[in-house]
Amino acid sequence: MTEQVPVLTIDGPGGAGKGTISGLMADRLNWHLLDSGALYRLTAQAAVRHQVALDDEAALAELAQTLDVAFPVDNGQPRTLLEGDDVSRVIRTEQAGERASQVASLPAVRQALLQRQRDFCQAPGLVADGRDMGTVVFPDATLKIFLTASADERARRRYQQLQEAGVDASLSSLLKEIQARDARDSQRAVAPLKPADDAVTLDTTRLSIPEVVDRLTELLAQRGLADGI
Repeated sequence: MTEQVPVLTIDGPGGAGKGTISGLMADRLNWHLLDSGALYRLTAQAAVRHQVALDDEAALAELAQTLDVAFPVDNGQPRTLLEGDDVSRVIRTEQAGERASQVASLPAVRQALLQRQRDFCQAPGLVADGRDMGTVVFPDATLKIFLTASADERARRRYQQLQEAGVDASLSSLLKEIQARDARDSQRAVAPLKPADDAVTLDTTRLSIPEVVDRLTELLAQRGLADGI
């Protein structure tokens, strides 16, 4: 299926703009959306909901296999549903991110979620947002993008995002957490965070959201997948 259906993978560290850009691209292309990072956040959230310890690898893997999730996009804004409940904001806190990073480091959990992620690949196309979409989940993707930005800029964006959501946060603490997570994610033995060999790396530190969306649309058009958009 991944060879027949066009797939746009957007990987990169937290705060690089993957979620926003992926939602806008899915809306522009009228393609399906996979927020793979949310799957780990959702697994962690479901673990808390069902009282499963975050270091119980076997129980977490079983939970991941039966996870009831959906990623509808409304006017370019992606939403995240867990067991029918909108948990879009709940899973975007820094605490939820730390839990997700713990869960994502467990090989059994990653394996349990691998096929579930691939099942999102359906016609007319898929925008897959994550950290190993182009390297592990969809190695034959039509176009692979690696979005990045400076740690300072990513911390600033996350701080602004949390402020707008009414969540108290410390900019200095966010920066430290982002740097620690970057180190952990890039050094882990299973699916470390890195660009695919054939990915296009795009630094968004000084780019606006519309500029990034236009650039990705151009790259897709070069592959005959964004004509008329």
